[in-house]
Amino acid sequence: MQSELGIIRKTHNTNTGLSFIMNIENKVVVVTGAAQGLGFAMAKKLSDIGAKIAIIDLDQGTATEAASRLENAIGYGADIADEDQVNAVFEKISHDFGRIDVLVNNAGILQDGLMVSQREETIKKLPLTQFKSVLDVNLTGTFICGQAAATHMINQHSEGVIVNVSSISRAGNFGQSSYSASKAAVVALTTTWAKELAPFSIRSAAIAPGFIETDMTAKMPSRVLEKITQKIPSKRMGSPDEIALGLKFILENDYFNGRVLEIDGGMRL
Repeated sequence: MQSELGIIRKTHNTNTGLSFIMNIENKVVVVTGAAQGLGFAMAKKLSDIGAKIAIIDLDQGTATEAASRLENAIGYGADIADEDQVNAVFEKISHDFGRIDVLVNNAGILQDGLMVSQREETIKKLPLTQFKSVLDVNLTGTFICGQAAATHMINQHSEGVIVNVSSISRAGNFGQSSYSASKAAVVALTTTWAKELAPFSIRSAAIAPGFIETDMTAKMPSRVLEKITQKIPSKRMGSPDEIALGLKFILENDYFNGRVLEIDGGMRL
């Protein structure tokens, strides 16, 4: 079907049996912050079903090591908050793999702190540098990588998908002004990109994980973890594999666009 913008789009036709499922096998998938944790779990899930994986992480050594544990994967070191580094690494990925089909914007940092707090007569403020550092990675980095990936997808004249990793904290969470703000903004980017990139056959979606069993949560005191778990209707924390399954669903469902897939065990902050 020819659209008004001259782009060929898939349409539903029950007579022809046209499939709306993306075949992930052999697709080139870029995953940021994928040397460990959720990022690595998502990269491994897609690698196991035949995708070619480009892992981007801040340290080249850890990215290379993570990639060595997957089939058809290469690790790249880059600071996603640095536009020049991002543009260079996406050029390298495109050269090495021949194309870019999917971007998973997973990289992020967490630096908790109250906006203001008081101890005796002293009021302490959250340092602005700390607030900005979280937004630089979680929000600006997401934008820069999304822009770079979309540019390559458009130049390829092929369909693509950008998946941004948000969080249950996007609704606002105690002590997380910077993190919550960045993860809410990531959802706004997702919705905006779904509209802007539709003429190029590029979808944009987001995943909002709840409390997941990762190296980060493993370092939390057991009493805190127990308190959190009791608030989750499912009465347990999620696993990285369950987030990876959510990513697989988004990629395979061509009609999932501009929306957030919440995987949180029913918990709401």
